[in-house]
Amino acid sequence: MPRHLYLEEERFPIAGAFTIARGSKTEAEVILCTLVEDRAQGRGECVPYRRYGETTESVRLQIETARSAIESGIDRQELIDVMAPGAARNAVDCALWDLQAKQSGRSVSELAGLTAPQPLETAFTISLGEPEKMAVDARDNAWRPLLKVKVGTEDDRPRMEAVAKAAPNSRIILDANEGWTSSNIEMHLAEAARLGIALIEQPLPAGSDDMLGRIDRPVPVCADESVHGLDDLADLRGRYDAINIKLDKTGGLTAALDLRHAAEALGFQIMVGCMVGTSLSMAPAILLAQGAAFVDLDGPLLLARDRDPGLTYTGSIVSPPVSALWG
Repeated sequence: MPRHLYLEEERFPIAGAFTIARGSKTEAEVILCTLVEDRAQGRGECVPYRRYGETTESVRLQIETARSAIESGIDRQELIDVMAPGAARNAVDCALWDLQAKQSGRSVSELAGLTAPQPLETAFTISLGEPEKMAVDARDNAWRPLLKVKVGTEDDRPRMEAVAKAAPNSRIILDANEGWTSSNIEMHLAEAARLGIALIEQPLPAGSDDMLGRIDRPVPVCADESVHGLDDLADLRGRYDAINIKLDKTGGLTAALDLRHAAEALGFQIMVGCMVGTSLSMAPAILLAQGAAFVDLDGPLLLARDRDPGLTYTGSIVSPPVSALWG
């Protein structure tokens, strides 16, 4: 039987608002890609990445442009040659993994030669706001072992201190989303070191981060917007201590697994992150995140409603997906 591709745009409300240095949003916009072949069905979800000009319309058009190749039976390696890295390829790649799993009766971890996934401890995100509001949010989640705190203003020291005091037993990742500058980064790094911050994510704008190779980094620094794929790794050496791998940047699990292997060989610590999406977005990343130094797969925890079935979160522990969801 021929393969059929189905696309659907969906919106999932966020519980409250999700705010970073670049702005706020109140819903997650996702593209659901479904592939049907030989009475088996595989699904993949992507979140268009507005930082790179992606919208639901542009992502859908990218997939539609490749429809003929996809429906003709293209495999994951061939997909890398047909589609550019990004959210569109991620949805198709993850759907192809899921389709093969359903057709073969084997799990994606088996197909990928990985060990069976185990439950993971995920970070929980605290949105950017005034120090007092961030302290309240941190205090409400101070029982969680790992918090990811959005910063990225001219002077984040009051926010950093407020959160650290409100959650004294939590490890803290600061994510500046490219919001710091050459004139304030050393001040922020010094304060982060004083407060015992575990990691700082993308403090400077991508393309303007060479300064990180010339200053002391008393706290490990992680690349996010500065890393998409294998070609970026060479320039990151000496500037960053870790990289954040997201499926919507790499263009799927296939490329993400290659990126993780290459990054570890170069000595980078691994963080596996996400956009704000449903459990279907997180499920493939759980395989990628096994054994990572930092895991940030809390997207469904930020939503007012998730898919059913979804991932099971017990506090900050997320369990591997059931096959009815993915994989």
